[in-house]
Amino acid sequence: MTGLWVSGFLIYYFGVALLLLFHAAGTVVAAVNFDQCLNDIVQNANTTGDLNGLLDGNGNPVSNITDATSISYYMCTSSCGTGQEAFQWSEFSQEFSAWLLPNLALISQLPFGAQYRLDNLMSAVLTIGSPTLAGYSLFITLLNSRWITRRFDLLNDHPNSRFALSILSSLQQVPLRLHPDRERLPSLILPETEWWKCLAEFVDYTHTWSIASATSIAWVIVAYILTVANSLSNVYANVQSNGEATGSMWLWLIPIVVGWLQLSPKCNFERLQAAYDRADRHSMHIGTKDVRHGVGALPASSRRALAITAKENDVMSPDELFTPPVFNYSRSLRWASTAETVFAVFKEDSEASEKVHSHLPAGGSDGNESDNYDKKDRRGSLQYSVMYCAEPDGVQSQCSHWAPGVFTRMFTASCASLALQWGTVGAAFVVGWFTPTTKIGCRSLGYLLYGAISTLVWMMLLISSILAHSAAADPRRASLSTRVALAFSHILRWTGKLFAILNFFLAIMASVFQYSNFYDRCFCNSSVFSRGGAAYDVIIETTAQAAQAKAAWIGALVLACTSASAFLGILNLLLDTLPS
Repeated sequence: MTGLWVSGFLIYYFGVALLLLFHAAGTVVAAVNFDQCLNDIVQNANTTGDLNGLLDGNGNPVSNITDATSISYYMCTSSCGTGQEAFQWSEFSQEFSAWLLPNLALISQLPFGAQYRLDNLMSAVLTIGSPTLAGYSLFITLLNSRWITRRFDLLNDHPNSRFALSILSSLQQVPLRLHPDRERLPSLILPETEWWKCLAEFVDYTHTWSIASATSIAWVIVAYILTVANSLSNVYANVQSNGEATGSMWLWLIPIVVGWLQLSPKCNFERLQAAYDRADRHSMHIGTKDVRHGVGALPASSRRALAITAKENDVMSPDELFTPPVFNYSRSLRWASTAETVFAVFKEDSEASEKVHSHLPAGGSDGNESDNYDKKDRRGSLQYSVMYCAEPDGVQSQCSHWAPGVFTRMFTASCASLALQWGTVGAAFVVGWFTPTTKIGCRSLGYLLYGAISTLVWMMLLISSILAHSAAADPRRASLSTRVALAFSHILRWTGKLFAILNFFLAIMASVFQYSNFYDRCFCNSSVFSRGGAAYDVIIETTAQAAQAKAAWIGALVLACTSASAFLGILNLLLDTLPS
């Protein structure tokens, strides 16, 4: 229901509102008919013999008036005006429903689950405003799951390792925290036999395939195929109003949605909280029957070493509190650190158990029997391991603050997300570049800006998460460097979100401008950004120009589809190593 609400909000407010805006603009502003304007200029040139400003398809002056298919930018503005071509309702509605509406509807299949609706809406805005960030969060989640799975593969003989692995892999959408008191960390192993199992079972729900999600994805794919086929067949009739570029620009959404459906992230705040509380009650009920190590009689919630919730003043970045998985970028470093510490405790307990079974003394010299070791020295060994990975005040030391291989995973996820972003947006840019008049005009510049801002947002938020995690090593903010790092982290996060909101509107407007003939004006059609004073407006496309545009569109189609397919293919290749 949350996804439908968000998708409906986007469609209603940004589809209908912009539709009415451009319909009103088209009726108020005097429309320009460029074909008629060229005919009037040619007729005047026949009368006066002045061919100045008349150009061929390549922007060269003509000596024969019959070769004139273009006009200079100066002549265009002076003779035709600065307005746009008339708004065509039938054309707008057809292209809006074919190219943009299916993608807006597909947004409903993204995983949400935040505690508040505004956070769910912000997750959708971030996803559209920065596909690079969305792809990064998806891929880093997958790589983190693979990494922790391989770490726990060393502990196959441990009774709780399978449950702990399932929990750690599933709970990347929450601010996973260990209790700051190092004395409680051994309780991850000693009294938690039933708790791990209960929590793993209670959070074992899926956000995965359904008839609605499969239908939405199939709708987008079929609509894309049909509209691409129709656009390629009509390229000679109307080059400018075609939505080929906007379709490629939005193609990244399919692998993102399919990827999250396959990963099935646990991101519903209420269900996760209920599962945690239920596991607490259930394990407490069982724990009171088996009083071990002097802690079994205590309420389970009072001694729990692992928590899945936090308050805003307990985290360095508020984004860590939001459960929609697009915010996983902010949690990945802290999650990896926590997961590594949990693994270290499990590993030490596994090694301690081996000593017990081998009848070896804990310290190597005191000669305790295995039963005494199991009750006393095993806990001491665990506390020694915790002391190694903790400071006296309970703050994790550098041995676990930066988990092993974390920057390699970040680099890999960055490359995958950038390839997806620029493969699809780059395809849209190629279409705009080779559509007459060629080079950078309003259309191609809009796609270029969308990709650039998306990348900038990802860079800002990623650096913000690194600075926030660095500051977490000094939560008391005692040093100047910590305060400076945290201040820059906040600034980058706020600025990045602001740019994401602006980029969200840019993505919608770039599509609507294309369909509403807003770009069909002298300035946009003349590619002024690239050509400067030599800018000209191609009014009648030659056969050679249309053929070049069609070839470019086919190449862009291959580029966009290859990028989306490669991203999804690599993701599926890596899925087989995730915990079952």
